[in-house]
Amino acid sequence: MALPLCRLYLITPPRLDDLAGFGRTLAHALDAGDVAALQIRLKDQPDDIVAAAVDVLMPIAAARDVAVILNDRPDLAVSLGCDGVHVGQSDMPLAQARRIMGNDRMVGVTCHDSLHLAMEAAEGGADYVAFGAFFPTTTKHATTHAEPDLLTGWQLDMVIPCVAIGGITVATARQLAAAGADFLAVSAGVWAHADGPAAAVTAFNAEIALGVGERA
Repeated sequence: MALPLCRLYLITPPRLDDLAGFGRTLAHALDAGDVAALQIRLKDQPDDIVAAAVDVLMPIAAARDVAVILNDRPDLAVSLGCDGVHVGQSDMPLAQARRIMGNDRMVGVTCHDSLHLAMEAAEGGADYVAFGAFFPTTTKHATTHAEPDLLTGWQLDMVIPCVAIGGITVATARQLAAAGADFLAVSAGVWAHADGPAAAVTAFNAEIALGVGERA
């Protein structure tokens, strides 16, 4: 069966105070619909906390063929056996991250609302670029705002995938999937969904399918 043209990319909440409980929640969510990747994003947390999260969450994701991406830390991503790393413009440079990760693991790069930054990342060997924020978000402080036509423009000329991020909800997923996003990166839109994360994943997949169906 062919994979969908746009897939869900989950990002953990910024804190996981009940790691075992979140692991159970994650398992139910991943079983509820297609998810391509899970980014473990625990900003400013000690290495042992991050390592503990990877130790609990990676087997849950791997059992469901969901890639595990670590935020910011290529060194930890390699030592903990993650599938990839995501770096921002103020984090480690892409070239250095790639040297640490090697060619067998993924490196994704935040490119805000800039096609120029995205083209530089693509030419520098990134596996995907992330654009955003598309909508207001409480998960992180967003300094840029991206429009959906940025995704459409990227798809015209570029080969590597693009990720849409920033305040995405079930109500806005269809629009971004239709515009050309390869992945929708979602955190609070799933974990804080009124009907629970599993229901959110199911609903996101339904809206993504509708959006992909609207592509010209």
